[in-house]
Amino acid sequence: MPMELLKKWLGHPEELYNLVKFKLGGYKAMMPQADEDALRDSLRTCYTYLNQTSRSFAAVIRALDGELRNAVCIFYLVLRALDTVEDDMTISLETKVPMLENFHSYLYQSEWKFMESKEKDRQVLEDFPTISLEFRNLAKVYQEIIADVCHMMGLGMAEFLEKKVDSKQDWDKYCHYVAGLVGIGLSRLFSASKLEDPIIGQDTDLANSMGLFLQKTNIIRDYLEDQVEEREFWPSEVWSKYAKKLSDLAMPENIDKAVQCMNELITNTLHHVPDVLTYLSRLRNQSVFNFCAIPQVMAIATLAACYNNKQVFRGVVKIRKGQAVTLMMDATNIDAVKAIMYQYVEEIYQKIPSTDPSSSRTQQIIASVRSLSVPSGTLISRAHYSPIYLSCVMLLAALSWHYLSTFSKVTEEYVHTGEN
Repeated sequence: MPMELLKKWLGHPEELYNLVKFKLGGYKAMMPQADEDALRDSLRTCYTYLNQTSRSFAAVIRALDGELRNAVCIFYLVLRALDTVEDDMTISLETKVPMLENFHSYLYQSEWKFMESKEKDRQVLEDFPTISLEFRNLAKVYQEIIADVCHMMGLGMAEFLEKKVDSKQDWDKYCHYVAGLVGIGLSRLFSASKLEDPIIGQDTDLANSMGLFLQKTNIIRDYLEDQVEEREFWPSEVWSKYAKKLSDLAMPENIDKAVQCMNELITNTLHHVPDVLTYLSRLRNQSVFNFCAIPQVMAIATLAACYNNKQVFRGVVKIRKGQAVTLMMDATNIDAVKAIMYQYVEEIYQKIPSTDPSSSRTQQIIASVRSLSVPSGTLISRAHYSPIYLSCVMLLAALSWHYLSTFSKVTEEYVHTGEN
């Protein structure tokens, strides 16, 4: 590793992040600057919007191979625009509902844009003609997938604008609309690109589970933040067994019941892990594997941090920054991911209280995950990694906490699947 390159990375932690994130998993480069300079103006503008709306997703999308890169970029921006409409509380329901339901049709209207949003990402609505132009420049197969998912998601968002999440089935349905459909759409794009086998796009149950695992993790972790914002996503079928109102769980006198309620939801969420492992085991392209695997290992680490943890109801629970770096570097193949999943479900298992109402169910799903994972509580040997991996480990160990803080926001976004 040339010293000139080391000096450059030491002075630019964002570039170090890109190195760790992608070169260790398949040793891929980011989109070359020459390639980016060659982009037509409208497509370059789309990548600018991608950078502005999500640094972490911009990074992983740029690492994708071939034409899939542009397709996923446009898919992300279309859904970001749709989500911006849904999130904007200044838009009346009379305006918002038909917009959500018909948003997919705006992809084929070259002049459609919306100039009245007050959301921070409103540029994707104000300059939607640029995004829709690049959508129409995609191959027809990509257009059909993106428009179809956009249509279904818009209908689902409209449905839940005034509908509460009551049953566990409602919870699954809501998470399907806002995250499962993202997983399904991405999987169909992967297969359409020929980088992955047709089964990836055809098995919508597995793709849906990928999204649900991330979204449920996000909902569990963000209990307190959502309460402050007066949003409720925990299913009343579950929390009503522990409190009269969901907000009551934040009261100090209810902390034991609150933790039991959360443990039940975490147990529900763990049931998606077998599907996640099956899905990831089918992937063949390294850039696609990295794109899919890193958020999943971040999520299982977050669940382990939240399980039986009273802090969820008092503040913010985050995985450590160094831990996040390690997960990013390790999650480069299915054996490593299985080992990571095994490690964190074991961590949860060790924390299961004998008095917890969900303890037996938690133990059962952990047994299922064990059977699919590496039969060892430790991570697999790293002997297969190249010297660049070991060099980067040494480099990271030498970096100051100032540089590691670069990863803080990235980690936050990975397990926050609402950004999808």
